Amino acid sequence: MKKIPVIIDCDPGHDDALMLMLAFGSGVFDIKAVTTSAGNQTQDKTLANTLKILSLIGANVPVYRGAETPLFRNLVIDENVHGESGLHGVEFIEATLQAENQTAVEGIATIISESKEKITIVPTGPLTNIAAFLLAFPNLKNRIERISLMGGGIFRGNMTPLAEFNIYADPEAASIVFKSGIPITMCGLDVTHKAVVYQKDIDLFRAIGNKSGQAAAGFLEFYSVFYRENRVELEGGAALHDPCAIAWLINPDMFTSKFCYVEVETKGELTSGATVVDFYNVLNRKPNAEVCYDIKRDEFIEMLAAAIKNLP
Repeated sequence: MKKIPVIIDCDPGHDDALMLMLAFGSGVFDIKAVTTSAGNQTQDKTLANTLKILSLIGANVPVYRGAETPLFRNLVIDENVHGESGLHGVEFIEATLQAENQTAVEGIATIISESKEKITIVPTGPLTNIAAFLLAFPNLKNRIERISLMGGGIFRGNMTPLAEFNIYADPEAASIVFKSGIPITMCGLDVTHKAVVYQKDIDLFRAIGNKSGQAAAGFLEFYSVFYRENRVELEGGAALHDPCAIAWLINPDMFTSKFCYVEVETKGELTSGATVVDFYNVLNRKPNAEVCYDIKRDEFIEMLAAAIKNLP
């Protein structure tokens, strides 16, 4: 099977760690690079966490440091979910990888311009790096096959009643991405709050017996505490947001989705950072995103377990 060429842009983060395990363990992708965004923690910490995770799972790809702050706003981090380090729950050995000298934007541009085939971009944090790339290199936009992202929501938020964290953190960047004309798959809270992991699943990952399975379980033990205390509607489950953006590329039939027109609110007093999804086609505009809103959870967990089993 021909592998899908991708660049992953992430801000680890516990669910980013599981996303990277799925991406590298699945065997489906030709991962050209990983770039880092500031979101779940500062750029220093998300870059360090990325290097540690990739070293743990034996991945050897270029890693590029991304933007320190959003395009026009102050940095917002999600420390209450991911801890002071951004990745509490596992004691790491020192990373064996180092970041490249180029910035994320430069790295993305180099890879896309030199590639003989179109590249899919998978952002699972704020969209700052992707927007900055589109602004700096508009001539390369048509070399992007698709953007499969985690962010937003149709009917709910988690930072405000309507705004999800990744979009809330840099709504101007998100607006640029959604207006880009590039095919977009949006995995927002409507689907990721159904992609939940329970204690039995954590035990399953630990029972795999390898280093990656032990780490996955350790991440999720810490990560689940927040959800059990603050998202009681998930009935003991913790939402694995970021792996959905990779899982859709592996098996889109595992998801229920709808093509919709989506805009990002950047100025609203109560709605800044909201993805305004025209789910019922009120505006009668051409859809610019495939919006996922349901997932076959058991297949999702099986996919994760199979990927983790393939790692060291």
